[in-house]
Amino acid sequence: MALARTCKIMFTSGLLGLAVACGVPSAQEGTAALGAGGSPAGAAAAQAGNDLKFGADHRFASGLTISVGSPQSFKPSQSAYPQSPRGAAFDVQLTNAGSATYKLSGLTVTATEQGTAVKQVVDTTQGFTGIADAGKDVLPGRSVHVTFAFAMPQDQTQLRLRIRPSTTEEAVVTYCGTA
Repeated sequence: MALARTCKIMFTSGLLGLAVACGVPSAQEGTAALGAGGSPAGAAAAQAGNDLKFGADHRFASGLTISVGSPQSFKPSQSAYPQSPRGAAFDVQLTNAGSATYKLSGLTVTATEQGTAVKQVVDTTQGFTGIADAGKDVLPGRSVHVTFAFAMPQDQTQLRLRIRPSTTEEAVVTYCGTA
């Protein structure tokens, strides 16, 4: 009896710690929503409202799977825009396990740090160019790798990365962690 209560307390404490570290997602954000509003899958995912940790995979209802690697800190070069004391780069792997061709041009990736939008860094010297092949289509069964970089303060901070696979979909997944 006491063991079950201890486990419940530890689980609740862990959830509270995650909410404090990453902020509680608002209903407007649709964090980790898996489909159009009103579908059972979308409702269940919206109810869960969990941010994913960097390194986790997420599969959208369309069959597109996204994996975001852990942030890699770097010093932006003199030619980088915007200039910042530090940058955080993310490797993103997209795999099209659906039956339709995925248009990479629809991918939207945004970042926030403590609720404030963070600018994407373009640093061609170091290879951070965003989506270089934005016009590329990803055929079913194929994968593509892209790297994104964002301007960061000198010290590590909590970062939320929101990914929307298409501007026509409401489905969004949010990754959260220290960057």
